[in-house]
Amino acid sequence: MTTKNVFVLGLTEVQRGELETVRGADHYTFHNLLDYSILVNTAEIDFRGLLEQARRELREFDGSVDAIITHWDFPASIIGPVLSAEFGLPAPSLESLLKCEHKYWSRLEQQAAVPECVPQFAAFDPFDDEALDKIDIPYPFWVKPVKAHSSNLGFAVEDEAGFREAVTKIRAEIGQVGDAFNEVLSLIDLPAKIGGAGGNTCLAEQFVSGTQAAPEGTMFRGTFNAHGVFDMHKDDAGTSFERLDYPANSVPESVQQRMIDVTERYIRHVGFDNGCFNAEFMWDEAEDKLWLIEVNTRISQSHSDLFAKVDGVSNHEVAIRIALDQEPRMPHREGNFAVASQCMIFHDEDAIVTRVPTDAERDAIRQKYPETTVTLQVKDRERLSELPNQDSYRYILGKLYIGADDRRQLVERYNSILEELPFEFAPVESQKGAA
Repeated sequence: MTTKNVFVLGLTEVQRGELETVRGADHYTFHNLLDYSILVNTAEIDFRGLLEQARRELREFDGSVDAIITHWDFPASIIGPVLSAEFGLPAPSLESLLKCEHKYWSRLEQQAAVPECVPQFAAFDPFDDEALDKIDIPYPFWVKPVKAHSSNLGFAVEDEAGFREAVTKIRAEIGQVGDAFNEVLSLIDLPAKIGGAGGNTCLAEQFVSGTQAAPEGTMFRGTFNAHGVFDMHKDDAGTSFERLDYPANSVPESVQQRMIDVTERYIRHVGFDNGCFNAEFMWDEAEDKLWLIEVNTRISQSHSDLFAKVDGVSNHEVAIRIALDQEPRMPHREGNFAVASQCMIFHDEDAIVTRVPTDAERDAIRQKYPETTVTLQVKDRERLSELPNQDSYRYILGKLYIGADDRRQLVERYNSILEELPFEFAPVESQKGAA
C-alpha cells in the first residue's frame, strides 16, 4: 500500500497521538499545515495571508498532496475545504460551508428547512446606536456575532443596560474575526436575503433552555451517517460548557435520533457533501421541544480523544477517508473505556498566572488515572483577560481528557484531578503595583 501524505491544519502534539489511533496509520505520513500559533491561538486573523501561506507550503512540498483535513473552527474550517478543492480533493462547496458558518444566513436556511427547531432571531449592526429599537425579541435574549470563536463575544442580555454593555464589548473586538470573515464572504455572491449582513454583523436570538447534546457524522457522495452523539454539560451558572461526555445519555435515544434527522434535513437542504459535521441541539424536556443551536462543518477536535477512548479510533478516521475519496466508517465501542469526557479547567476571575502544572506533574496524573491527558492553554506570567479566544464569562486554563468505566467514576476523577492540579495566581492589582 502506497504511503499517503495527509496534511492537518494546526496540528498539535496531542493530536499526533490521536492520529496514530486511526486504522492504517502506518500507511499515512502526517504533516502539519500552518502553525497552531497563527491559525488557532491568536486574536488577529489574516485570512488571505493564511490561505496564501498554506498554498505555498503545499506547493513547495516535495511529494504528493493526498489529503487535507481540519478539526478547528474558522478560519481553518474554511481554509481546509478551499485548499482541498484547489488540489482536486473531495470537499464541500464554499457556499454550503457559509450557509452553516454565517450564523444569520444559517438561521435563514434553517427557517426554510427545519422551522420547528429555530428560535426567534434578528440580525443587527452593533455599530448602530438605534439597533435595539429594531430587535423585536422579548428579554432575556442572546447577542453574538455572526462569526466568533466558540462563545467569545456571546452575551445573555436581560435589559437595555445589559444590551448596551454587551454592544460596547462587541464593538471593541468584533473586527478580530469579522474582518477576516468578510474576506471569505467576498469570494461568493451573497444572496439578497442576507441584506448586507457581513462579518461584523450580530445576531439577537430568543433565549432557550434545556439539555444540550451534539451529534457528529459525515456526508459522503450523498450518503449521510451519524457516528456518535455527545452530552454537553454546562456549569452551575448555565453560561459555560463544563464537560463533553461520550456517549450521550442525558437525552433519550429517540430524541438523539430526532437531532440526527434534523441535521440530515438541514445539511441536505444547504447542499453540504463530501465533508464532516457536528451539530449542537437543546432539548426542552417539559415541552418536548428541540432547538437547533448551530451546525459546524468539520469533525470536532474536542471529540477526537473521546472517540479513541470509547470506540478505539479518533474521528480523524472519517475525515481522512473522505479526504482520500473513500467511504468513511467508524468502529463502535472498541476502545478501552465505557465513557469518556473532555472537561474544562476554569478560573472565574481575571488574574496573573504564577504557576502551571509541570510536565512531570501532568505525567503523574496520567499514571494515576490511565490515559488521562492534561492540556494547558495558559503559561506562567500570562494575564487571563488577555488570552485569545476565551468565552465571555470564564477563563479556560486547560482541558482534561478522561476515560472511565461509568459516569460516576468519570465525575469522581474529574473532581479529584481539579483538586490535584497545582495552578497558582496573583491578583492583577499586585502586578500593576510591582510595575
